[in-house]
Amino acid sequence: MSLSPLLRAAGLLTALAAGPALAATAPPLPALGADAKQNTVSGLSSGAFMAAQYSVTYSASVAGAGIVAGGPFYCAGLNKLGGPDRFMMTASNQCMRPQGAAPSGAAAWKEAQLFARQGVIDPVDNIKRQRLYIFTGQADSVVYPKVVAQTRAFYLSAGVSPSQIRYVDNVNAGHALLTANPGDEACPANVSPAAGSTKTNLNNCGFMQSRDILGQLYGDLKPPAGRLGGELLDFDQTEFGKGAYTGLSDVGHVYIPADCRQQTCRVHVVFHGCTQEDSRIGNRYYTSTGFNEVADSNRIVVLYPQIRTDRKRNPQGCWDFWGYSSANPSKPDYYTRTAPQMSAIRAMVERLNAPRP
Repeated sequence: MSLSPLLRAAGLLTALAAGPALAATAPPLPALGADAKQNTVSGLSSGAFMAAQYSVTYSASVAGAGIVAGGPFYCAGLNKLGGPDRFMMTASNQCMRPQGAAPSGAAAWKEAQLFARQGVIDPVDNIKRQRLYIFTGQADSVVYPKVVAQTRAFYLSAGVSPSQIRYVDNVNAGHALLTANPGDEACPANVSPAAGSTKTNLNNCGFMQSRDILGQLYGDLKPPAGRLGGELLDFDQTEFGKGAYTGLSDVGHVYIPADCRQQTCRVHVVFHGCTQEDSRIGNRYYTSTGFNEVADSNRIVVLYPQIRTDRKRNPQGCWDFWGYSSANPSKPDYYTRTAPQMSAIRAMVERLNAPRP
């Protein structure tokens, strides 16, 4: 796939950030006996679309989702008009910066019900029990707030109680995951990285959004650790591809609190946004966003899967929410349980849930 309208519209083009090359091989992801009833996910931008997608497709095994600047499930498929590129075109326009109404969350709910009847996603009644954190920045010019509003509409249509949803739309933030790091961008910034840029789509808004996400998904938590006592490990992602094109990098990352080697923990999956994979911004996303500090004191294993930049299919390192990983992009399966990325991430989570050897 050549540079698509999706990627031009996102304004996220950047050069590969200089940094240490990842090893060609890494150890396997360990089995930790984590609680399979408390798996959660979160993400920014394309990672937010992926988090919403994953929470619906595998609703039986997901307790909640954090969605920062992302649209509703199956957003790219909600436009029924157009040719073979309609999924990509819808993703790059209506699902990001629609000129008219945003794709309907209620319509997405109808599609989810249909897919469940067809057996390609989990039964949708599971969605009702999930806890949601949904965020849109007032200054976001990449994924408009009216798109994110339809994400909330989807979950309400699915029967999720409003008391289980924390919807935040009153922060003057740009398109980013939010931090309190002095070196990150100004809160309202919408960064459009150019060649040679070191921008990361991490904005300093004076608080660590990761704490709000995990707090909403898991309830009352202990304060973040002042000093990490666990392990941040690389692991081999190649074993989870099963021969299909996943778009995954060879190596992913996982933070394992020390207690999780002996005690039962929970698993939280963090999906980075476009241009935020480690080959571009090094370890910034999985070391400076605050997830590990909260996880360390609350027995949460944090999985950071990584996408690989592909000049033809995925030049911005985005998670697939329109079909680039599908064998037939005009009839994509990216949202189903058997889709390459979806099944790979599910297999990673199942490994962490598996009993210790």
